[in-house]
Amino acid sequence: MGKINIGLIQASHEVEGSAPVEEHKEAAIQKHITLVREAAARGAQIIGLQEVFYGPYFCTEQNPKWYASAEPVPEGPTTRRFQALAKELGVVIILPVYEVEGIASYYNTAAVIDADGSYLGKYRKHHIPHVEAGEGTNGFWEKYYFRPGNLGYPVFDTAYARVGVYICYDRHFPEGARLLGLAGAEIVFNPSATVAGTSEYLWKLEQPAHAVANGYYVAAINRVGVEAPWNMGEFYGQSYLVDPRGRMVAMGSRDQDEIVIGEMDTEIIREVRNVWQFYRDRRPETYEHLVNL
Repeated sequence: MGKINIGLIQASHEVEGSAPVEEHKEAAIQKHITLVREAAARGAQIIGLQEVFYGPYFCTEQNPKWYASAEPVPEGPTTRRFQALAKELGVVIILPVYEVEGIASYYNTAAVIDADGSYLGKYRKHHIPHVEAGEGTNGFWEKYYFRPGNLGYPVFDTAYARVGVYICYDRHFPEGARLLGLAGAEIVFNPSATVAGTSEYLWKLEQPAHAVANGYYVAAINRVGVEAPWNMGEFYGQSYLVDPRGRMVAMGSRDQDEIVIGEMDTEIIREVRNVWQFYRDRRPETYEHLVNL
């Protein structure tokens, strides 16, 4: 496709945590529909939203209330709603939601919707954290809410580019990032919810390294603000698009709702892969021991 405009949406969530689940969802969905429309009006062709976009980052507490926010994918109302929006606007949407399958299997999932509104498939987050963060009982208590992903590392042929997805904590693991590259990803979206503190310095290190090692673009998305009543910490935004040379193409602010627009050039992907030849020079026959350790 040559040059493609990528839109990354970072947003705060203002509804107080004690409010009913449906109030959270509808407020966030309406806000993001407006932002998606604005991104499309500014020329974005592929638009990525933040992790579990339609509510607060509820994993900071362990509360069964939030199971009610999960939906089937693609049969759920939120996926259907954004399929219609994608078709109307002619854009690809990376839609991170809380998925339920069957009676009680829950996943941290991103649906991939093509520019004609068709559902292409989904990625389920593989690496699930369960660690303390902030003060009191706050943490990234995700094992309470999510099973590990079981659908592999798919790459989706969209109208504009070959898209892979990695979600938040996944970014600390290079193995899946490499598999996405080997499957032909031209751009990998990493929708996240990460706060200032221990890992912030890694935000601008790990994902540019994935981009360089694999010869693709990475679109890193983080929410902004402090969410009550937990006040776990500041979601520090700074969503960005980085190219296969590790150069920042576009970056958002630390604390503002924002649509970050960056240009992806597929010629740079081909050029970098031809020069560095990391895929040619890798030695998979020497790595067998890796999965047994």
